[in-house]
Amino acid sequence: FLLGFSSGLPLALILSTLKVFLVDLNFDIKTIGLFSLIALPYGLKFLWAPIVDSIALPVLTKALGRRRSWIILNQFLLIICIAALGIFSAADVFTISIIAMLIAIFSATQDMAIDAYRIEKIKPEDQGIAASFYVYGYRIGMLISGAFALILSAKISWDKVYYILSAVMLIGVITTLFA
Repeated sequence: FLLGFSSGLPLALILSTLKVFLVDLNFDIKTIGLFSLIALPYGLKFLWAPIVDSIALPVLTKALGRRRSWIILNQFLLIICIAALGIFSAADVFTISIIAMLIAIFSATQDMAIDAYRIEKIKPEDQGIAASFYVYGYRIGMLISGAFALILSAKISWDKVYYILSAVMLIGVITTLFA
């Protein structure tokens, strides 16, 4: 459930919440529409999945194993990039788009590693229930980075919203360490 939460949080953040953020910054509709391309890594992750599956991260793999090392690496990269959206919230569209694309790449890679970890660790007869908990967590993560983030943005500045969301990603890090 909590790893699903960690996977769902970045998705809504870059697919819907980011577009509202761009509207608030007065970007034109064509520019905002181009941000739909940010989701491309989710559809193309099969291209780098064999690389992720075959490369051991030197220090992390020894400490956590192959799957969890990839999960935690991407979670830390996501925390950094989500916080960077807060830091560069007044930046130009190019900077914001690069950060958003990095979030999509790291999020898609995290999804791959979590799926592989779940398949590897859960007995075949328990895969169905495990997948349902994962999806439930995924949806809750999307609600937090979607609806909750929008509610927060009405009360506090966007940079603080992104800092809070990057801190919420620590739930995934803690879960990965204890998995």
